Amino acid sequence: MVNAGETMTHRRLPPLDGTLLYTVLILLVFGLVMVYSASAFVSVHRAGYSAYYFLHDGVNVALSVIALFVTVLVPMTFWRQISPYLLMGGLGALAMVLIPHVGVRVNGSARWLSFGFMNVQPSEFLKLFLVLYLAGYLVRRQDRLSEFTHGILTVATLLMVIGVLLLLEPDMGSEVILWAVAFGMLFVGGVRLSHFLLVLLSGVAAGVVLTVVSRYRERRIIGFLHPFAQAKGDGYQLVQSLMAFGRGGWSGRGLGLGIQKLYYLPAAHTDFLFAVVGEEFGLVGVVAVIALFALLTLRAFQIAAAARRLGDLYSCYVAQGVAILITLEAIINMGVDMGVLPTKGLGLPLVSYGGSSTLMSCMAMGLLLRIDRETRAQGASR
Repeated sequence: MVNAGETMTHRRLPPLDGTLLYTVLILLVFGLVMVYSASAFVSVHRAGYSAYYFLHDGVNVALSVIALFVTVLVPMTFWRQISPYLLMGGLGALAMVLIPHVGVRVNGSARWLSFGFMNVQPSEFLKLFLVLYLAGYLVRRQDRLSEFTHGILTVATLLMVIGVLLLLEPDMGSEVILWAVAFGMLFVGGVRLSHFLLVLLSGVAAGVVLTVVSRYRERRIIGFLHPFAQAKGDGYQLVQSLMAFGRGGWSGRGLGLGIQKLYYLPAAHTDFLFAVVGEEFGLVGVVAVIALFALLTLRAFQIAAAARRLGDLYSCYVAQGVAILITLEAIINMGVDMGVLPTKGLGLPLVSYGGSSTLMSCMAMGLLLRIDRETRAQGASR
């Protein structure tokens, strides 16, 4: 069988998938509108004009859309070839943020590298690089995935190395995402269920230990379990978020008319933007956003299934990994804002303010669009 990516340069590719592309663009545009609504008051106090964060986010979105279309132009065979180097580069960048005067420290966390005009968060891109690498790993070790060493222990060891670097930043949220994405890909890739459950339980136990030995994380859990008892302490964010959803009711207070974003709700334009959506658009807006992400997830898994039917396992695993990554980040962000999950410090993909997150998410969507084009082109040639 000839790999689709090797022949795409000699064949006219089909048009981009409209369902996926328009869903992404709708989320990006809606995110811009909500970032302005959530940040206008804070922007005036910080910069003297209401569009400070909106303009920054507009630049981020524009660059991310360009990155999406550039990613679409790159064959999947190229991504497969460079995936180990991307992962090594991501690990190197993750280590660099810990070097004094190299990494940028914000609110006690060293997670960024400064490039003058913008700060880059390496952990965001490492998520996508890990998906690309693991897809190749699963293809290479397809016949040995049932073995404990080749099936799951090697990947778990890599994740522990990454985990140590993330804990030193600290960035527990990204670590949870990386482990969840990796284990999701291993599970759909065909590792033995007993091995999967063994390492999964070990990971859960490690998470419990890390929470217990850290007073900061323990307070967060207590604030999550009893937010109103800690309404002026560690439960403050969750209480304000829940109040935003409560104020929204069925149809919301109207765009720009939310109250909680006026210095009551911290990180209103980043981690808790979904709560602002709930207050200003009510249950209708919340369901609409969930439906858009559900459509994106469904389309991603359909693209993965089509690639598998044509025997392109690498593209299949990449599409599955991207689907797990974006969907999991969305579920965690929404769950945190609605009080279902403890605070993790993650924005809503494609919607919340954040340059690195939006850029990574758009590149991931570009990969899905590329896989879909190659798959349809290969199917049409048969």
